[in-house]
Amino acid sequence: MTATEMLLDAVDLARAAAQEEAGVERVGAHVGVHGEDEYSVTHLFEAEHAGYRGWNWAVTVAYAGEGTPVSVSEVVLLPGQDALVAPEWVPWSERVRAGDLGVGDLMPPREDDPRLVEAYVQSDDPAVEEVALEIGLGRTRVLSREGRLDAADRWVSSEFGPRSDMARSAPAHCGTCGFYTRVAGAFGAAFGICANEIAPADGHVVHVEYGCGAHSQVEVEMGSLVPVADLVYDDAQLEVLDASE
Repeated sequence: MTATEMLLDAVDLARAAAQEEAGVERVGAHVGVHGEDEYSVTHLFEAEHAGYRGWNWAVTVAYAGEGTPVSVSEVVLLPGQDALVAPEWVPWSERVRAGDLGVGDLMPPREDDPRLVEAYVQSDDPAVEEVALEIGLGRTRVLSREGRLDAADRWVSSEFGPRSDMARSAPAHCGTCGFYTRVAGAFGAAFGICANEIAPADGHVVHVEYGCGAHSQVEVEMGSLVPVADLVYDDAQLEVLDASE
């Protein structure tokens, strides 16, 4: 008998090894075998272990050469095509979403965060540092172009963006509203802060083309609450005509 034949024929040996590993759980039917190399193959058995639906016991057996018996090298559980498996692991820094941060939580940016770039090289001149701080250069890192575009895309798609239901039904845009306060820097061309306490966007970043019913130029026509007919009859004076004449 060749080495391959001996390895393929070692189903009972592989099953016994799988059963020993499974303990009280029953090992299911033999469902396949695949070669590892010239002197080893892996036999697969259905795993009827609770919680492992679709998994297989994989038992690798090996042959060391003439005069030696086939032996078990490894016994493991492997998922099949229809097996229930855990989702791919995602680093915690990528799992955090907007709104997850609570009171006292800390969320430092990544060292290679593409949204941030170095601001400027500090000077040893106090006068220069004072001016730098005044014009906003006193920070170690500032938003990169990617960071600005990422924020802009997020704000445009928000409930205070130009495509929201409120904006589509508004009488005018924020850009023409007296309560619209434009933000400084690169965002100023498209975004500002709403300063109207009545508006739903009060204190929020709004797009220049967002709008609501609390626009500063909104005028409501105030007419009479009592409907008045165009034609009015004065019934105080009546002219009576004789129909027989």
